Amino acid sequence: MIETGNEFCFVYSTFPDAESALAVGRALVDRKLAACVNVYPPMTSVYVWQGKQEETQEVAAFIKTRRSLVESAVAAARAQHPYTTPCFLVLPIAGGNDDYLAWARSQTERNLTV
Repeated sequence: MIETGNEFCFVYSTFPDAESALAVGRALVDRKLAACVNVYPPMTSVYVWQGKQEETQEVAAFIKTRRSLVESAVAAARAQHPYTTPCFLVLPIAGGNDDYLAWARSQTERNLTV
């Protein structure tokens, strides 16, 4: 295991369905703004929106990217996101295995200057 020194992070987001999460995931991977996007099965979210408690089915997406690409990745995801106020939370990755991190670097290397 090696330390990434904040090189990589997760951007966590929620979507109303798998189709919209996958569309954003494909776009980010195609543009090399993310090495990988994991879309998790439905979950129930409980929250207050516009003064009313809601319970809705959502899917979660973990966008694996470089910290230097977060702003560009979030901007690209926001442009396609179906929610008016989407969730984008940046979570640190403290380290990982060398071969995986080398692969993740290779998937995002063309966007290092973004």
